[in-house]
Amino acid sequence: MPIKVLYIDGDGPMGGASRSLYEVVSRFPADTVSSYFVASSGTATNFYKRVAVDLVETRGMSKFDNTRYGYYRGGRWLILLREFFYFPFMLVALLRAKKKWRSVDVIHVNEYVYILPALIAKLLFRAPLVVHVRALARVQADSRRVRLLNFVFSRWVDAIVAIDGNVRVTLPATLPVHIVNNSFSPSASNAPTAEFVKKFDGLRNNTLKVGFVGNLHLSKGVLEIAQAAKILRDEGYQIDFVMVGGGTLEDKGAKAWLLAKFGFAQNFGSELQSLLERDQMDECFHLFGPTLDIKYVYDRIDVLLFPSHFDAPGRPVFEAGFSSVPSIVAVENPSADTFVPNHTGLAIKARDANALAEAIAYFNDNPEERKRMGDNARQLALQNFTPETNAKKLLDIYSDLVVSR
Repeated sequence: MPIKVLYIDGDGPMGGASRSLYEVVSRFPADTVSSYFVASSGTATNFYKRVAVDLVETRGMSKFDNTRYGYYRGGRWLILLREFFYFPFMLVALLRAKKKWRSVDVIHVNEYVYILPALIAKLLFRAPLVVHVRALARVQADSRRVRLLNFVFSRWVDAIVAIDGNVRVTLPATLPVHIVNNSFSPSASNAPTAEFVKKFDGLRNNTLKVGFVGNLHLSKGVLEIAQAAKILRDEGYQIDFVMVGGGTLEDKGAKAWLLAKFGFAQNFGSELQSLLERDQMDECFHLFGPTLDIKYVYDRIDVLLFPSHFDAPGRPVFEAGFSSVPSIVAVENPSADTFVPNHTGLAIKARDANALAEAIAYFNDNPEERKRMGDNARQLALQNFTPETNAKKLLDIYSDLVVSR
């Protein structure tokens, strides 16, 4: 009999976390896992429906964010108002799931910020709980929130999965943690649209192509990329900057004002456009918008830019590696299972446009190093990020929980 797994994901839009979950679930043989989902409405559910036996959608899902970047402090405590608002929608969705499916063998929550719906699901279904930790956890021994979450992990969580060594070291050494890297299927990408092909065909010949893939958020280092582009343009470098992605849903009215007032606003798309127009960057800086044709992008850029403020290599780093593309990453002490400085790319300081510009110039001036690091990035990607390998690791965790139960 297949293992009946309930997946909980509250993100909504198809992003790195949801794509990673979809990639690995899609690799389970039909006779091993039956997948059920409780997920927030959004583009991710379009993918989950392809692999789900059944799916229950909710308007939103309450989270408790104690990640290194997003933990509550100062005005950020106001974000809890959103979590209270989503709570009844989340609870109704979980109750509907219980009524429809009655029982499951394992519960798997796709990020530990959704620990509250995970615990409610565990109470309802009385099944083992797997918590996926994708973001760097906050490490502060004197924090009551850190101690509380660590207690919850040790008391009610049956298995913890970290996406890499960077995340693992932010969790207590006493907790049993499995490392299962994220996954990417280059061949699974959609065919590019004619409009997207036309955009790439319009780029200048014989220039270095550096690319960014992700939401145009301040926390992703988008401002620093624009500043680095201007620095290099003014120094006479012929480099094309390709920005693939867009903003999340734009907030309007009073909500937008409050987000900006307290520093919560992340969308930078409109401000970026104004910045480019002011500095007359249209010849070298290109906003391509979002796309699912992601392999097409990686196959046509020379260097990936990931100067985020999160101090960790993100999903685009290993995705680009499958296309032999090295990365420039804002990270201090990366784990060797994801990114190796001067071997698979270059590491820089976060929020430093000059350091980013220097790294881009290095790759422009040293094509042999770009080739060497790109080849190494591909080997690392093939070693750690293939969906079949990681699906087998996750299936072993489920099987052990079912047997123990």
